[in-house]
Amino acid sequence: MKKDQSKPHKLPLLYLLIKSQFRRFTATQVINFAVMGDSHVGYQNGAGIFKALLPKAVQSGQKKFVIFGGDNKHGGSTSQDANAWYKEFKDIASGILNPKNIPFKASIGNWEDNTRDLFKHYLGSTVGQMNMPGTKGKVKHVWLDNAPGKFSDESIALLKSLDPNFSYVIDFHWPLRVQGIGVDLSHVLSRMETDRFFNAIPGHVRNNILAIFTHHAHAWYEKTSPIYPGFTKTKFYVCGCSGAYKCTTGNSGYYDASLIIKNNQIDIHVMARKF
Repeated sequence: MKKDQSKPHKLPLLYLLIKSQFRRFTATQVINFAVMGDSHVGYQNGAGIFKALLPKAVQSGQKKFVIFGGDNKHGGSTSQDANAWYKEFKDIASGILNPKNIPFKASIGNWEDNTRDLFKHYLGSTVGQMNMPGTKGKVKHVWLDNAPGKFSDESIALLKSLDPNFSYVIDFHWPLRVQGIGVDLSHVLSRMETDRFFNAIPGHVRNNILAIFTHHAHAWYEKTSPIYPGFTKTKFYVCGCSGAYKCTTGNSGYYDASLIIKNNQIDIHVMARKF
């Protein structure tokens, strides 16, 4: 007797359950990156500390990207010093990251404000955005210029142009003045400048700001509760501890960060690594 071909073939329930679990598993994507700030290459043993920390920051988690948050090199009383220290910073970063195919971008810090041409020569633009590697364009890294203690007009214009079709990780040197910030207020932006930053971001983009990384204050600080009205999902961090300046709240170190992308929902997890 021939089999009845009119009845649909029923897959075993166990197979369907396994397939469903597999689909849920493969829908989750994790992109790891690292954030460092204030390496101050040129100051005391800043270069040595930076050279020791950076390999630790990328030795685990298959890092896709590294953010450097300004004061990458120290001041320098002459342009010759500044040139040498910029070169040393870039040589260390490139020597460690290039063989691993890990791109990086540096923000400009206050110690670099008076050597902008050299900064651009060695480390690129002071304001901009790029796709975060591994995110297929869903998440963008934005770096801003507030090296002199206020945001450049170009930085504010970029914030005003942010597109709600993307999520963002933002980095700049001076910390914002958020409520309850536990760092030296002489190393924090004014309330007026903080308001200027937040007000520049369009209302329909504010839920897309995943995290703001800042530096300058030689301390560790994080705030994951709402940091400003209208920014209910944004996490805020300070990390100025990747060089010879000793932090007031912990030793030198960096942030391990992970972007979690699942079913078109994006979250960020961040952990301080202190040494």
